[in-house]
Amino acid sequence: MNQYLPEGSRLHTPENQEALCSLAAMERAMQNGTILEAKALLCDSCHNLIVQLPGMRGIIPREEGAIGIAEGTTKDIALITRAGKPVCFRILRIAQDKQGAPIAILSRRSVQVECWHAYLSHCKPGDILPATVTHLERFGAFVDIGCGVPSLLPIDMISVSRITHPRDRFTVGQPIRVIVRQMEPGRIHLTHKELLGTWAENAAQFAAGQTVVGVVRSVESYGIFIELTPNLAGLAEPHEGIRVGDCASVYIKAILPEKMKMKLVLIDTFPQEELPPPPQYFVPPQQHHINHWIYTPECAVRRIETIFSEDTIQ
Repeated sequence: MNQYLPEGSRLHTPENQEALCSLAAMERAMQNGTILEAKALLCDSCHNLIVQLPGMRGIIPREEGAIGIAEGTTKDIALITRAGKPVCFRILRIAQDKQGAPIAILSRRSVQVECWHAYLSHCKPGDILPATVTHLERFGAFVDIGCGVPSLLPIDMISVSRITHPRDRFTVGQPIRVIVRQMEPGRIHLTHKELLGTWAENAAQFAAGQTVVGVVRSVESYGIFIELTPNLAGLAEPHEGIRVGDCASVYIKAILPEKMKMKLVLIDTFPQEELPPPPQYFVPPQQHHINHWIYTPECAVRRIETIFSEDTIQ
C-alpha cells in the first residue's frame, strides 16, 4: 500500500485515529516515526500551523511546515493555505506549554522529504499517480501528489478539448489521477489527457442521429466547437448569441473517424449551472503505468500520440 498519498487520505482511517487517541498512543507513534494526519486549525502570525489533536494542541513550526520554507525556495503561502485543511506530520517531541499542559511539536517537512526520496524521486515517465487538486490558476491546476508535495498540471495537459480555465474541469479538493510526463531534479512534470481516452474510445459513446448535450468551448467565424467529452469535440455551423461555457444540445449529423470530425447541428443553448463532473478515466484503477498513447484512429491522416520514456516526450 502507498503510504505517501495526498493529504487527507489517512485523516479518518482507524489507524490514524488510534495513533492519536491518547498520550501513550502518540508517544508510540513518535517512537515509530508514524505518519499521522489532523486538521490545521489556523496559521498564526509567525506562520506556525496550529493543529488540534485529541487531548492536546499540536504545533508545526514554520520551518517544519513544508519542504523549502527554511531555505526560502517555498513561499509562506504554502502554509497559510493549509488553515482548515488536513496536514500530515510526524511527532518530533511532546513538550509542555507555559501552563504546563502537554503540547506536541510536529514536522510536516520531514514527511515530505521522506515522500520525495522514498517515493516520488523513483517515479518514471508514464507512472500514474493519485493526486488531489489544491489550487486553480488560469495556467493550470496545482495538485498534491503525495503528503502535500505540490506539482503543476498545465492547462494544455488537462484534456484534448481546450478549456479557458482549469475550473472547467476540476474543483479544489477533488481527487484525480495524473501521469508523470517528465522528471527533473526536485520536480515532476504532469499530464492528464492520456487518461481520458482516445478519439475512438470517446466517439464510441455516440452515434449519428442522436441529440446530446455538450459544452461550447470556442466560437469562431466559421463555426462553434462543442465539447461532447473532455477528449472529444465537434463543429457546428455559426450562430449568433452563443457564449463560451454555455451548454448546448446538438444533433450528431455525422461521425468521421478518418478526419477525426464530429459534424453537429446546434439545437439549443442554455447556461451551465452544475459543477464539472468527475473525470471518466479509460485506464483502469489497478493500472499504474502506461508507455504509449495514440489518440488518433488508425484510419486517420494525422497522428497524435504521447510516448513516455526517460529520453523522449512527444
